[in-house]
Amino acid sequence: MTLWDELVGQEPAIAQMKAAAVPGSSAMTHAWLITGPPGSGRSTLAHAFAAELVGAGDSEEAWRQVLSGAHPDVSILSTNKVTITIEEVRALVAFSYFSPSASDYRVVVIEDADRMTERTSNVLLKALEEPPPQTVWILCAPSTADVLPTIRSRTRTIVLQVPSPEQVAQLISRREGLDGDLALRAATEAQSHIGMATRLATDEAARARRSTSMDLVLGVTTVSGAVRTAAKLLELATEDATALGERTDQEERDALLTSLGVAPGGAVPSALRSQVKSLEEDQKRRKTRNLRDALDRILVDVMSILRDVLMVQVNTGLSFINVTHGPAIEERAAATSPEMTLAALDATREARERIAHNSPPLLVLEALLISLSPAVKGRV
Repeated sequence: MTLWDELVGQEPAIAQMKAAAVPGSSAMTHAWLITGPPGSGRSTLAHAFAAELVGAGDSEEAWRQVLSGAHPDVSILSTNKVTITIEEVRALVAFSYFSPSASDYRVVVIEDADRMTERTSNVLLKALEEPPPQTVWILCAPSTADVLPTIRSRTRTIVLQVPSPEQVAQLISRREGLDGDLALRAATEAQSHIGMATRLATDEAARARRSTSMDLVLGVTTVSGAVRTAAKLLELATEDATALGERTDQEERDALLTSLGVAPGGAVPSALRSQVKSLEEDQKRRKTRNLRDALDRILVDVMSILRDVLMVQVNTGLSFINVTHGPAIEERAAATSPEMTLAALDATREARERIAHNSPPLLVLEALLISLSPAVKGRV
């Protein structure tokens, strides 16, 4: 199995990338921008294309080399921090000017290119304006609007679609060996986000946290209840973010100490403490991003609840995303109007923007939940 098999519902994009990878193809260019909603497979497509360019073919060993970062002609920058630093991009630009050593191309992949600041993007721009021969840049971002126009104009754009829940469920069932009904429920609740659907399908604690957060939101009826619920949602988001990073943090620390020659549980020499401190700072920044992502996931789930409520109110007959919360959704639909639900969707979208711009999360959640309370809506 190759990475191409991990992509679902993206046949046009796969065909375009495979055609470009054929030696001598006129469809090839020096820079690509892969866009698509979160969880659609942007990074997977970028990795698959990179492996194809360096001649991985059907060799599983070559695919593993590319993914692990061991291939000498492929460099992949993925970040769990809030932003990509200018030093990281400068290192990639320096890498891009070396000639390939084991294949026809030198490939540089930047996941989450939307996390580059303008100053960092300008460093990359110079490399795109004067591309080294046989170097291919692959950038990933949610949309073309998330990168500078000057960078966008120097890349060829590939747009990914949102796969259907059924396609995502089939992928998860095949890859994880899970029950089809569980995989479909996870894919539906994750709204076809492959990574989140996989987590919901394989992690019972994650499913429980999501269910609890939806119960809390649907149970808000008063201002005081909204304030209490906001604190509980922040607590759930913190638990979710901690669960994601806790094991990785310890593994990274152990690997660093081993590479520095420090025995497990041993004292860190003063000469090496700066490296350990640098790792801890990176992990702290990652925790900040993980918390933001966890809060955003909760808000996306809130929007899915409101979507279900609106479907009932306008009598579309469409299936629920949150099937397990059907009775509570019906109750809220009866207690509010379609206009109130649309206003609530706008308020949730605004809350997501505030979280992304580093507003205090507790205040954002309190303001949102108060506005969602039917008691408050009834007085407006």
